[in-house]
Amino acid sequence: MRDYEAQEQEFWARLTEQGMSRSQMLRRSATAAFGLTVISSPAAALAARSSNRTSTPPASGDDISMSELISEARKEGRINTIALPPDWANYGEIISTFKQKYGLSLTDANPDGSSADENTAITSLKGSSRAPDVVDVGPAFAIQGAQQGLYAPYKVTTWSSIPANMKDAKGHWWGDYWGAISIGYNSKLVNPAPTSFADLMNSAYKGQVAMNGSPLTSGSAVAGVFAAALANGGSLDNVAPGVQFFGKLKSSGNFITVQSTPQTVASGQTPISIDWDYLNLAYGKEYPAADWKTVIPKDGVYGAFYAQAINANAPNPWAARLWEEFLYSDQGQLLFLGGYSHPARFPDLSKRNKIPASMLAVLPPASLYAKVKFASDAQQTAAKAKIAGDWPSIIGA
Repeated sequence: MRDYEAQEQEFWARLTEQGMSRSQMLRRSATAAFGLTVISSPAAALAARSSNRTSTPPASGDDISMSELISEARKEGRINTIALPPDWANYGEIISTFKQKYGLSLTDANPDGSSADENTAITSLKGSSRAPDVVDVGPAFAIQGAQQGLYAPYKVTTWSSIPANMKDAKGHWWGDYWGAISIGYNSKLVNPAPTSFADLMNSAYKGQVAMNGSPLTSGSAVAGVFAAALANGGSLDNVAPGVQFFGKLKSSGNFITVQSTPQTVASGQTPISIDWDYLNLAYGKEYPAADWKTVIPKDGVYGAFYAQAINANAPNPWAARLWEEFLYSDQGQLLFLGGYSHPARFPDLSKRNKIPASMLAVLPPASLYAKVKFASDAQQTAAKAKIAGDWPSIIGA
């Protein structure tokens, strides 16, 4: 048995011990499918692969056997990633599992970098051995990168089970996981417990409400404004009520401009944080002293995904493709779920009974996720322009 096969068998054995609940899986599958029907047959796809490779890396996982892809990647010996904080969407465990499974070294440059930093690194480091092989960026940056010719087209073996609204039809980028805006709070400092954006106006929360970044520069903060807009009569086409909500929240003294980080959460400096669900849920495990709780606001449920892409001039193109195959395998997708984010292939995993009930039990109710709304690229562009024009005068830079 190959070493990577043994590691994967051990992974599945651990999950099997946790048990599964089909009813829970199907309920949440309906939530995550976004109304799409996806079909996957990884076994058939694997059987259909050709063992004949050309001198250049393939544009599809179906064109090469996994054993040959691993062999070519090991000849390169390494992969360069960028902007993958270990406490974000379980990337710490994802990276360590990949390295252990395939025996490659991995360098993660600028772990706290932005999507813009990732695309910039592709252009500024072109031709360098330090250039990123792969990126994990927001959809707007993925579309931009594809238009600029920064990415190599590639379709992973499980391509058919990635929802159509989470991938570029030509394979230049594809969504890996999505999250929803949540309200996280230190239950030792916050009373009563908030359940909605409307609740945040309570005078009991004076000086307690923060966001992860400013919407002038942070994608997660822009998402927070979208969610607040939905909660206050706005829409994906009209985020003005969201900006106005934060203006009122600041005038009341509840909203603070201190940006929430793992450090401010742990110290109690930001008792309430509007942030992605997978980050707030992770804080509950990381900082037990804070007794951190997470809710999806019932009056404004907004979500967004991140996307993977391969550098068109990747210094390690075979390792880059192996990384993508790993992330989109059942194992890789469940590792994202282990970090409290919804993997792109969630509906397919649910349909095939691959998700342990214990992994679903720690997430907020599926009934709330069923209300999630996602903005298009055009809607995000318009929202950012509106925020850029109004936020400085209403909230401050």
